[in-house]
Amino acid sequence: MEVRFATIRLLMNVLLLLVIVAELSDSQTHNSGFPQVVPNRQQFFQSEPITISCERLNGLTGWRVMKKTKGDVRRCASTWETSIGPCKIINAYPSADSGEYWCEHGEIQQSNSVNITVTDLESHVILEIPVQPVMEGENVTLHCRKKDANSSYTAEFYKNGFSIGSSSSGNIMTPNVSKSDEGLYKCSIADGGESPESWLTVGSHPTVHSVKIYLGLCIGLGVLLVVILLILAGLFQCNKHQQTIRSHSEETSLKTTGAKNSTASFQSPSSAQTDDDMLSSRAIYTTLRPDETKLKGRRKRAD
Repeated sequence: MEVRFATIRLLMNVLLLLVIVAELSDSQTHNSGFPQVVPNRQQFFQSEPITISCERLNGLTGWRVMKKTKGDVRRCASTWETSIGPCKIINAYPSADSGEYWCEHGEIQQSNSVNITVTDLESHVILEIPVQPVMEGENVTLHCRKKDANSSYTAEFYKNGFSIGSSSSGNIMTPNVSKSDEGLYKCSIADGGESPESWLTVGSHPTVHSVKIYLGLCIGLGVLLVVILLILAGLFQCNKHQQTIRSHSEETSLKTTGAKNSTASFQSPSSAQTDDDMLSSRAIYTTLRPDETKLKGRRKRAD
């Protein structure tokens, strides 16, 4: 019994390890665990529409979009009943919609967060920068956008406060990004002003070494799981065999006890009959004995 419990406990631990490995592998997926923002950028002008969605995140439905603005945490939707599904902001407003957004599923699962900045009416320049992490090796294009621009303009781009170049098209591309490209970016236009700063996040692909580790863990745990299942099957067969032997022994014992009871029942009437015969013989003897006494008396008188 103790061996069986220990085996079951080991099986549960193996299943838990498999779940952990699966979650670690899934966490390396591109853009996994982040809300989807449409359009895919961090900065918006006031009154622009924004849609934040969590549907199908990690293969699940029923996510709620949450936000934190000025230290206040609340749902993105106006009512709790409509909070499941995409959060659609028709007219973005700086004080109400600038902040941190994430997804929640029930009271347990929570996604990574993204930051959205909504400028006020006095701001005329924003930097269009991806809201989700960019994977290493990809090309990233940053666009310095001017409100109500009807002509071309030259934009200056900055990273961590230092100029990284200018462009007459308003775009700058960083090819083959790496972790060293992470930082705070902003842009400025001579007659338009300066954009807010936003952080560019660069994610890393799973390395060959980490993939081999995950693969080895999965194979090893799978083999261990098969071994444990075989042990459990053997224990089940052994227990079944013992129950069969026990049932056979009990059946044999019952048959033996029944045979003894039948023999005792068969012998009891004979004994009772023998006792009755003895009593009858004594009665006959007693009945005959007085007659013999009378005969002896008659013989004496005759003599």
